[in-house]
Amino acid sequence: MGRSESKEAMAAKSQILIGTSGFSYPDWHGTFYPPDFKKRKIHELQFLADFFDFCEINNSFYRPVNPEVAKKWCDYVANNKEFQFTAKLTEVFTHAPGRGNKESSSAETIRYTAQDIEDAKKGFEPIANAGRLGALLLQFPISFKYTEGNWDHLIDVLHLFREYPLAVEVRHKTWAEPLVLKALQEENIAFCNIDQTRLGQTLEGTQHVTASLAYLRLHGRSKEWFTAKDRDARYDYLYSKESLQKVKGKIESMATEAEVTFVAANNHPRGQAAANAVELKSLLSGEKVSAPETLVKTYPILEDFAVPESMGDLTTSQDENSGRGQKGTRTPSAKRKKDKANEAQRDLPL
Repeated sequence: MGRSESKEAMAAKSQILIGTSGFSYPDWHGTFYPPDFKKRKIHELQFLADFFDFCEINNSFYRPVNPEVAKKWCDYVANNKEFQFTAKLTEVFTHAPGRGNKESSSAETIRYTAQDIEDAKKGFEPIANAGRLGALLLQFPISFKYTEGNWDHLIDVLHLFREYPLAVEVRHKTWAEPLVLKALQEENIAFCNIDQTRLGQTLEGTQHVTASLAYLRLHGRSKEWFTAKDRDARYDYLYSKESLQKVKGKIESMATEAEVTFVAANNHPRGQAAANAVELKSLLSGEKVSAPETLVKTYPILEDFAVPESMGDLTTSQDENSGRGQKGTRTPSAKRKKDKANEAQRDLPL
């Protein structure tokens, strides 16, 4: 089809992974995870990996990952061979020390040691060795502006972790600099795009692709972003279908330039991230997708986008045939239930 090939067709050739930023939130129990989830003795990731092919690790930002824990994470998602993690680099490399202080983050205030480097790599190695580390994300705060010193610091940190696929999230508008994008492209380092409320000096609305992987994080568009009393309140937002249609167009455009595109929903309060991730998967595929029955009950709008699956269906499937071997391939018993559900839902409006 050459140049006339549609964005949708070109995007279809790229792998698009829709997932959530984090997986362990107390208010996801009863909204995403079934109310009796803990009694089932199933890990959260094992459940999440049945519906998504990607999860962004959050807690690596606050402290290095315990290598044994990282290995267990990979074990929990073993039933989904397509599953990928991305992980945030520890904040000691990107933020001034003392969370909540008013000191700006810059080359002069960010401090890390050789031990910090060693500890970070030890935590990421089990995931990388398992072939499941899709990207290591360097997330800088809005106070980290584009200056010669800050650019040098960014390059130094990137070189420290060059053995991993890398993505960089910078939020201040001074980073809208062609030289930055060109340098990232030359080094095959992804520019992480963000979707959030445009306030102050925030760099938003981009869809840059500077590497073989593309990255988009959905922070929500809460108008209380800078006045929120706590971190969670900033991300308390549910995207509308109309908003997600615009996001869908951005994803498809990015996917035409990348081999794999990661889209992380970070609007996590009350499982909203999972709900919007399900909607996006459906909008991108043009079909209804699987979703936890609990999530569909929490957000009835998902009835237009998803086929609900109960915990019983999933645990029976895992017990009988040890889960999925390939993406989209379920165990025989689960597949029969899925086909039956699809037949009943096929003529419903999307």
